[in-house]
Amino acid sequence: MTTANDTRPIIAITMGDASGVGPEIIMKALARADVHALCRPLVVGDATRLREAGAITGTGLAVAARAAPAEARFARGTVDCIDLGLIPAGHPFGQLSPVSGEAAYRYIERATRLVEAGEADAICTAPLSKEALHAAGHKYPGHTELLAHLTGTPEVSMMLVAPKLRVIHVTTHIGLMDAIRKIEPGLVERVIARGHATLVKAGIAEPRIGVCGINPHAGENGLFGQGEEEEKIIPAVRACRAKGWKVDGPLPADTLFFRAARGDFDLVVAMYHDQGHAPVKVMGLEAGVNITVGLPVIRTSVDHGTAFDIAGQGIADEGSLVEALRQASELAPRRGA
Repeated sequence: MTTANDTRPIIAITMGDASGVGPEIIMKALARADVHALCRPLVVGDATRLREAGAITGTGLAVAARAAPAEARFARGTVDCIDLGLIPAGHPFGQLSPVSGEAAYRYIERATRLVEAGEADAICTAPLSKEALHAAGHKYPGHTELLAHLTGTPEVSMMLVAPKLRVIHVTTHIGLMDAIRKIEPGLVERVIARGHATLVKAGIAEPRIGVCGINPHAGENGLFGQGEEEEKIIPAVRACRAKGWKVDGPLPADTLFFRAARGDFDLVVAMYHDQGHAPVKVMGLEAGVNITVGLPVIRTSVDHGTAFDIAGQGIADEGSLVEALRQASELAPRRGA
């Protein structure tokens, strides 16, 4: 039960796609004592679905449907759920569904409004299906772009955090040719700035930032590519150095990620989706966390998908969600502190 002087942040956990593993990993995570030591978890989803997931995973947790955060008791052994009642009982696991896509959108929308109203302190998202989201009529590439729309934020960045590695992306959910066209010095500089600010807030006073090139060997002085590094990246690096920041690049991505993993850099700036995602997922998919940088609300997420192939079997690993909750708790303000 919560008390008046409880400073743990209230984290709104969105249930994600109800047909995927989200409900299961939420129930597994909320059965852990270490999660409750970090925060006061408040699920935004469907109580019936969580009860079904609890039965599948054998967590033994009760689920209490709440209409508002003020009703939540935050007692160990009971999951507090802002119950939107959108998923019918017995809804199939592991199948693409516009019903689940619509519900996933509504969970994010409600959680965003709760944080904006001061009723929760951060958002932690379970995975959604982009296909299901689109099937429900919501044409967003993913959580990042959806949250930017809901908060009226013109530009945000995706940061992935894994053991020994942090990566922020200049571009994400667009094709490779489109990404190269989109990259320009102003965008690169803004992404570096968002990453720098996030790390400073997290307690790293002078972050060491390595910036990837676009081409193999970062162009190797014009041998590869058409001068993209000189045109699109170097001016941004120079501008950031002029601010006194420790920024190095453009550097060959293959060696930069190796150096970052051994501790030479606090953050890597990746130019496109797979350049940044592949190393993070090799380093630790189960413990990876996705942080949306630049929003007026704090948002972290698991770094894996809906896993329809194993949904409903109770075998999904909750490790990434636990780490996402830890990151959200660290970034969120402490209530009453």
